[in-house]
Amino acid sequence: MTGVERHADSGLADGLERLWTPHRMTYISGEDRPEGGYEKPTGCPFCLAPGRPAEESLVVARGEHVFAVLNLYPYNPGHLLVCPYRHVADYTELDAPETAELAVFTKAAMRVVRQVSSAHGFNLGMNQGGVAGAGIAAHLHQHVVPRWGGDANFMPVIGRTKVLPQLLTDTRDLFAKVWPA
Repeated sequence: MTGVERHADSGLADGLERLWTPHRMTYISGEDRPEGGYEKPTGCPFCLAPGRPAEESLVVARGEHVFAVLNLYPYNPGHLLVCPYRHVADYTELDAPETAELAVFTKAAMRVVRQVSSAHGFNLGMNQGGVAGAGIAAHLHQHVVPRWGGDANFMPVIGRTKVLPQLLTDTRDLFAKVWPA
């Protein structure tokens, strides 16, 4: 049967086409996790990112206490993370200057995404702890997820796949150009 796969369990056709996204398996399986995990700064991608070239790290903007970086596994195109440089897990561990700059960067991220890609709205949030959904619970990060009317189309609902129309490095370059100094 062309275009239709069989269930491994039953061998019966399920009638669904498949759009494969094998790059996500690295994230799902955790095979890119450092040997010691993310708990220590030496294995934490948010601690390592600011020291890497922008094209490799996907860092969009740097402040005194926080930085903005594109999510390597975005929910939507332009999904940014605002992270403190300091390796802290909980929002209550931020000091006053870190908290203030995190808020400023979150607002700047929203303005930049609106300017570059005309987002209609945003989901903002922090998943505090693994049980709350944090993939990297050891290093606090604020999600800035752009949303558009109709963006919850059939691909994620039926195909369980997101379509990203642009390379992350190209998105980073666009955002970095308009990020306020």
